[in-house]
Amino acid sequence: MQRKFFFLIFGASLFILLILAGCTPAQPTANQPLVHIRLPLGYIPNVQFAPLYVAVEKGYFSEEGIEVEFDYSFETDATALVGANELQFAVVSGEQVLLARGQGLPVVYAMAWYQQYPVSVVSKVEQNILTPQDLAGKQIGLPGLYGANYIGLRALLYAAGLEESDVSLDSIGYTQVEALATDRDEAVSVYTANEPVQLRARGYELNELRVADHVQLASNGLLTNETIIERNPELVQGMVNAILRGIVDVIQDPDGAYEICKNHVENLSSLSETDAAIQQQVLARSIELWRGDRLGYSDPVAWENMQAILLDMGLLSTELNLEKAFTNQFIP
Repeated sequence: MQRKFFFLIFGASLFILLILAGCTPAQPTANQPLVHIRLPLGYIPNVQFAPLYVAVEKGYFSEEGIEVEFDYSFETDATALVGANELQFAVVSGEQVLLARGQGLPVVYAMAWYQQYPVSVVSKVEQNILTPQDLAGKQIGLPGLYGANYIGLRALLYAAGLEESDVSLDSIGYTQVEALATDRDEAVSVYTANEPVQLRARGYELNELRVADHVQLASNGLLTNETIIERNPELVQGMVNAILRGIVDVIQDPDGAYEICKNHVENLSSLSETDAAIQQQVLARSIELWRGDRLGYSDPVAWENMQAILLDMGLLSTELNLEKAFTNQFIP
């Protein structure tokens, strides 16, 4: 069967400030309590969450009548909790949205956090892995057969016409840096803004296959559900407004954002000069992934591609109505 796929060359806009021109914060009345939101992030405190920290510190959430508590618990099944309306929001990867809807959960993706899928497969230059086709026959380390690292790797294989059986997958937890450094694996699947920076800082010369250079996929974003959108669209709009304002500020002033991160990321203010430079580079690479012509926008092509990958993997059994899986109604 001939595979249908959609490809995109990414562009960047120089007019980020105009994006939020139409956003008017919802002003809470005096004496009206802020709405408390517990927001699962699924990762440890990190400079990659800089827009959220900026939005808190600059009062963007409170201007929308919202008080945010960040939840870094790995064990939190955030997608299921949002689907059951036990949580209003979470930050999740795009594949989780479709997998949840495939199970009947009424979750809706309300805002794209990343404009590019944030996964890469990296290898030492001596492996000569220059294209996705070169992955054939290689042993590839990744946290496990789940999550964005797995989906991104499978997307590269799919784009190359390869099957999972054409490579050897090594589930190693979050130890990709050491696995590559010690030659346990010939390549590793990693987050674009994180492990490649660490490996290069150690002096390793790398070849990097960015998923975003080969296929556009629905990436990490803000998840809510159909009930919240129907009954309290102002709350969804407020969350989107605050986060987008945070993203714009970080893009404009990375150094200022990094200083704000010190209030939220443990030991960030006490790092050595070398380690601080690594974290600043992590932030810089994250900014590359957030940039776009329309911040927060979900491209339908990315969702079509994601569904094609999940169907090919057998993680979805039937096609979904993608128009119900995501919305751009809250994007200015």
